[in-house]
Amino acid sequence: MNDTWSVDDHLADILGSVRPLEPIELPLLEAQGCVLVEDVLVPAPLPPFDNSSMDGYAVRVADLRGASEDYPAVLTVIGDIAAGGGELPTVAPGQAARIMTGAPLPPGAEAVVPVEWTDGGTGGGPADAMTAHSADPAGAGGEVRVHRPARAGQHVRARGSDAASGTLALRAGTVLGPPQLGLLAAIGRGAVPVRPRPRVVVMSTGSELAQPGEELTPGRIHDSNSYVLTAAARDAGGLPYRVGAVTDDAGSLRSAIEDQLSRADVIVTSGGVSVGAYDVVKEALSGIGTSPGDNLVAWGSGVEFRRLAMQPGKPQGFGLIGAERVPLLALPGNPVSAYVSFELFVRPVIRTLLGSEEVHRPRVRARLALAQAAAPLSSPRGKRQFLRGGYTPPGEGTGPGTVRPVGGAGSHLIAALAQANALIVLPESVTEAADGDELDVVLLG
Repeated sequence: MNDTWSVDDHLADILGSVRPLEPIELPLLEAQGCVLVEDVLVPAPLPPFDNSSMDGYAVRVADLRGASEDYPAVLTVIGDIAAGGGELPTVAPGQAARIMTGAPLPPGAEAVVPVEWTDGGTGGGPADAMTAHSADPAGAGGEVRVHRPARAGQHVRARGSDAASGTLALRAGTVLGPPQLGLLAAIGRGAVPVRPRPRVVVMSTGSELAQPGEELTPGRIHDSNSYVLTAAARDAGGLPYRVGAVTDDAGSLRSAIEDQLSRADVIVTSGGVSVGAYDVVKEALSGIGTSPGDNLVAWGSGVEFRRLAMQPGKPQGFGLIGAERVPLLALPGNPVSAYVSFELFVRPVIRTLLGSEEVHRPRVRARLALAQAAAPLSSPRGKRQFLRGGYTPPGEGTGPGTVRPVGGAGSHLIAALAQANALIVLPESVTEAADGDELDVVLLG
């Protein structure tokens, strides 16, 4: 095999080594963001009974024929019906029952007239109709004048009108968001079988790293990578654990990884994967899993470090470690390199573990929009370059959208990264892209 890997071969090797997590049963709120693993059917009609969509009066349609402002229908009020109430009165000809929103339609009634269509009943006008009789538990007695006719089913939510019994509520593969969880609750499901959110352990390496909020001493910088990658892991659907910065010491890094293995479905490190004298990740993890006495990973396939034909993000590491063969992805330390590498390689791993049908970020074609008199974009032959870009969708019926470069090509330019919503892809065969050229764009938002 060549010393240099292509982006596609590296990704294929990674994804060929991971499988979706085993399903578990989770309570609804813990299942948010997870992928459903089986179809869910509606067990009973939703709603389970005919109920009122308005505060008003449950009536018989025949009693209101010809009702008008000048000649209202006069009905006897036989009681109140509240949501969640007990025994229902029967509405006979010439009668009405005061009813609240969500309350079941009583026997004999065919429609609900809003309180605004009435005089509010004996003792009150339309504005206070639903409170005028609140002191009378039964609500019986008095009359109500209705000024309009009604049709059968008016302002009534029919039994099963939302979902009929036995119909499909949610299909396997659905990502459970707030509306889906609401539907599951409405049909009475307290828990569902899902693939859990993958636990993603994130750690940065480097003795120069200080935590945000700490005062910087000479030669030190704030650790941004662990925050970027932790947020990216959460955005991808993972359950992230930020470990923070580990010093440039191989033993400390190995101990930190060993401590985290028990709670990790995937481990992500950044920094220390190049060829420098202090590239601690490479030093600590090269060849692990191959030594019989290796206490950290006497199992797994070990971590292999590779050079990729890409920019940024040339140095990468990948392997399966521990008894559970946990994927470990070692990313470069420069902030842009780390983030681009995460989007290309780690995000698909998280989405695969999650069981999602959408593993990769969406890609679109876009026309390159360069500033006036700006030189074409350049890229080294044989490398796939990913530049930060600002993407603008097309107007209706106007073809592809446009994308403009944001910042330079430097892998340390995190300020420019914060302004980008896309990655501009310059393929291995392209060395120059001019204004108006169509290119692939990876959408990040």
